[in-house]
Amino acid sequence: MKFLAVGCTALMLSGAAYAAGGWNEGNEEQDEALHLKPNHEGGIETYEVCSACHQLNGWGLEDGTFPQLAGQHAVVTIKQLADIRAKNRDNPTMYPFALPREIGGAQALADVAAYIEKLPMNPNNGKGPGKDLELGEKLYKDNCVRCHGERGEGKPDKFYPLIQGQHYNYLLRQFEWIRDGKRRNANPDMVKQIEGFSDKDMVAVMDYVSRLTPPKEKLADPDWVNPDFDW
Repeated sequence: MKFLAVGCTALMLSGAAYAAGGWNEGNEEQDEALHLKPNHEGGIETYEVCSACHQLNGWGLEDGTFPQLAGQHAVVTIKQLADIRAKNRDNPTMYPFALPREIGGAQALADVAAYIEKLPMNPNNGKGPGKDLELGEKLYKDNCVRCHGERGEGKPDKFYPLIQGQHYNYLLRQFEWIRDGKRRNANPDMVKQIEGFSDKDMVAVMDYVSRLTPPKEKLADPDWVNPDFDW
């Protein structure tokens, strides 16, 4: 692999970020990573491990096996990686690749999260069936906007993820696991909010979310190739 030297990006957080509630009290490694200055070269090196599943462009797979990571808020990526490493989130496929012996310690989390946040996003993410979009829009506006925003942009100060441009099949799987109590690091406010959703509701709202497009400046050209790696 060929690593290209580019400038560093600072990860700036206020202390208020930790007040997201009991679901995100954080752990020592998460707190450390959130206060470290990320290194771009380190991000490239760490992301090489991630790319085996999430692809060199960070776009994941349309079938939802692996989500798109590109564009995700750095704080969200740090939280999820720290949760997986601390076994607060069950992900047996990813767990061995996320361990410190594989990618490094807190600095590696800060590095790769900042790198991922700057990757341009897939302009053609996987979409849902498109059958109940009116219902999906209503459900989204009634239940999801407060945390995830009008366009699925999320709220990094509260660790609410960006969900715009994500693959439908991945969205559907995570929504179902959160609704059914299978994702242990889910925000309990969200669990309570969606506990009454039927399968039809779930499909409709995630179909709608899969069609929330990122702003043009965050999107790559369809044939974009990550220049940080030799393909």
